[in-house]
Amino acid sequence: MPWNNQGGGGNNQGPWGGGPSGPGDNNPWGGGQRPQPPRPPELDKMLSDMQNRFKRFLPGGGGSKGRSGGALILIIILLLAGWAITGFYRVNPQQQGVVLRFGEWVRTTSPGLHYHLPSPIETVLTPEVTRDNRLEIGFRDIAGRSTSRRDIADESQMITGDENIVDIDFVVFWRIADAGAYLFNLADPDETIKVAAEAVMREIIGQTAIQTVLTEGRENVQVSVRQKLQELLDEYKAGIRVREVQLLAVDPPADVIDAFNDVQRARQDRDRLKNEAEAFRNDIVPRARGEAAKLVAEAEAYAQEVVARAEGDASRFDQVYEAYKVNPEVTKERIYIETIEGVYSNIEKIIIDDENGGVVPYLPLQELTRGKGGDR
Repeated sequence: MPWNNQGGGGNNQGPWGGGPSGPGDNNPWGGGQRPQPPRPPELDKMLSDMQNRFKRFLPGGGGSKGRSGGALILIIILLLAGWAITGFYRVNPQQQGVVLRFGEWVRTTSPGLHYHLPSPIETVLTPEVTRDNRLEIGFRDIAGRSTSRRDIADESQMITGDENIVDIDFVVFWRIADAGAYLFNLADPDETIKVAAEAVMREIIGQTAIQTVLTEGRENVQVSVRQKLQELLDEYKAGIRVREVQLLAVDPPADVIDAFNDVQRARQDRDRLKNEAEAFRNDIVPRARGEAAKLVAEAEAYAQEVVARAEGDASRFDQVYEAYKVNPEVTKERIYIETIEGVYSNIEKIIIDDENGGVVPYLPLQELTRGKGGDR
């Protein structure tokens, strides 16, 4: 270009005077050579630097720097191993393990040694499931004494099937059957059990007469309430097992309890008199029936005896008659002798001998024999 040759000497000066390296640089930006942009490092050098840095973290690599990096790796491995070991947990025989993953229930474990992902990934809860829990409905214990109770009328007063009012205090004993369902399916398990038990009790009492509830029907009420309450809690998936329902007190309201007691005493008197009458009847009727059966049996025996005797006499008469037809004289004499024998056998006898003019001694052989050995 034209300015390349100006000034001679082949200094290759620019239009502002001064070459690329001369001191007489008249460049309006401060003279000299214009700044050049930095050149990027070569690819091989970059790979070499990365390889050297990686060797520093390997055991035994890179001299002292390599040894320090290996120790750091070992410490990290030990820390990771210790963190992993914290995932082991033990569930006691009276507990169940509820494993949570970031706060969400994922599984329930039985008693024994188990493992979960270390915290904070997974955590475990171990509620007791063998302890009996007691829930009071209709009353509250004062200072923990069951003999001193404070009545809760809103819970205890219920309407019976015959439209009477009864005051019921009862308790529910329950245990945790599924710890996970118990902790996460119900917002307030105790309140849920209380409300459900009260509702079921009102349903059963509403179908039962007051007299049945106060007397012989208490056991049936307890069984029915326990069964229906368990079915209702199973529908809620509450994870609860109802062990027992106990009726502690079943009374009429306090305002009418005196009149009710009078009615009860009258009913007891009625039942007592009824029982005494039934006992008297049970004593008299069997005795009268026994005496009647005895009289009937005696009459039947007498009838059989008379008939048999008559039949025997008739048969004997027929036999005598047949013998009489064969030999009348002998039969007459035989009949006479038997008749005299029958007559004289039952009277005292005195024998008089007309020829000798005196009384012949009579030896009562039959009486002597009776005196020795009885009548033969």
